Amino acid sequence: MAVPAHEAADRCRSFHDVMAQRRTVRDFAARPLPDGVVEWAVRTASTAPSGAHVQPWRFVVVTDPARKRRLREAAEAEEREFYARRASPEWLAALAPLGTDWRKPFLEDAPAVIVVFEVHKGPDTPRPYYTKESVGIAVGLLLAALHQAGLATLTHTPSPMRFLNEVCERPAEERAAYVIPVGYPAEGARVPDLRRKGLEEVLVRM
Repeated sequence: MAVPAHEAADRCRSFHDVMAQRRTVRDFAARPLPDGVVEWAVRTASTAPSGAHVQPWRFVVVTDPARKRRLREAAEAEEREFYARRASPEWLAALAPLGTDWRKPFLEDAPAVIVVFEVHKGPDTPRPYYTKESVGIAVGLLLAALHQAGLATLTHTPSPMRFLNEVCERPAEERAAYVIPVGYPAEGARVPDLRRKGLEEVLVRM
């Protein structure tokens, strides 16, 4: 895609201005998603570069209420263990400003939950390369596409995640990496007032 040089910075700035409004949301409305939005967002995610072009990702979109309930119950069981026994005091202190705990109602409240799996070598799948890096880039594009559509998201990473293979009926060579509720923010939804690092803190010129 050819972009005139005099438009390049303005295009980057316009994209930044949209993405700078993105916030992680934990309170979702029951409002249904527009037709086709998730599918186009996944198509966009699938344009990501990947090691050896193996494209080692699978996007499982969960909308069935009963399955979302199973997902929530299993995730909360792991999260209880995390907050009670697995997390270090330092980790819990870092999470404190976000106001999170083991309760994960967003897994049931959001109209859709996208579970992103890394696809590893299996009987019918080739060996992937740079799997985590490839899937991470794809998820970044997925979040950007959903935000462009006016939807809110949350990146949830329960640990361990093996229960997601059973809930989502996925084979052993697929390993869950991200759980992403998608929807519109609930009325009155609040997000922490967090500061993003400025350019001078993240950019190094040499």
